[in-house]
Amino acid sequence: MFTLLRLAAVVNMAALLAVVAFLVWNGAGALGWEFFTEPPRNAMTEGGIWPCIVGTVLLALGALLVSFPLGVASAVYLHEYARSSRFARYIRLGVNNLAGVPSIVFGLFGMSFFVIACGFGISLLSGVLTLAVLTLPVVISTTEEALRQVPMTFREASFALGATQSQTIVRVVLPAALPGMLTGAILGLARAAGETAVIMFTAAVFFSKAGVDSIFRPVMALPNHIYVLATSGADIEKTLPLQYGTALVLVALVLGMNLAAIIARDRLQRRR
Repeated sequence: MFTLLRLAAVVNMAALLAVVAFLVWNGAGALGWEFFTEPPRNAMTEGGIWPCIVGTVLLALGALLVSFPLGVASAVYLHEYARSSRFARYIRLGVNNLAGVPSIVFGLFGMSFFVIACGFGISLLSGVLTLAVLTLPVVISTTEEALRQVPMTFREASFALGATQSQTIVRVVLPAALPGMLTGAILGLARAAGETAVIMFTAAVFFSKAGVDSIFRPVMALPNHIYVLATSGADIEKTLPLQYGTALVLVALVLGMNLAAIIARDRLQRRR
């Protein structure tokens, strides 16, 4: 059985390395100072991806800033207050169902609600809010699981010292569960950074000369840029190196953001 488990791990790692090697082989030639610091030009066949990098980082971090506090608050309510009530079971069922909904459904929801109904238009704000809704089920589920891992004796000791339930949650339970909560943040960040269908309807545009000077302006993003280069470019064959280079940068960006979050989580765990 352990041999089978090791074989499964090796197969997964080999698949990942094969994808990365393929991207490096085909896209490394496009990388350079100009590629990272300039916007696209000449019908997307030249230039770089700097606006796409900025837009992707803003979308991912913005979605995390919105979904993380909402997800933590929801998980605290479900685990610490509602517990096994019928209402809590319905909420958990809804969260689990939302986690399995295809991302394009969230994109259509964001377009209907944030873009049209709320009047935000195709903008950074619409994309951030839609991505926050997309990542919310992941944050809620992982945070609630982290709260379950906190021993009940921690709560009982706090109550014995005269602390109220809210004081116990804020000063004892949440700090103890923080490393596990950051796991949900990492998963949400990775998913938000790599989504295409969601931002295609809510935030991303083919090309934007203006910088990100307002949350009500549309942005360029790496996933959407790859899609545009592969399907709508003026000379798709000429943009192939740029496609692979952009995909390689996206993988590296997601990996970098995940590593930063993992390092922060591990440091918190060592302190405790």
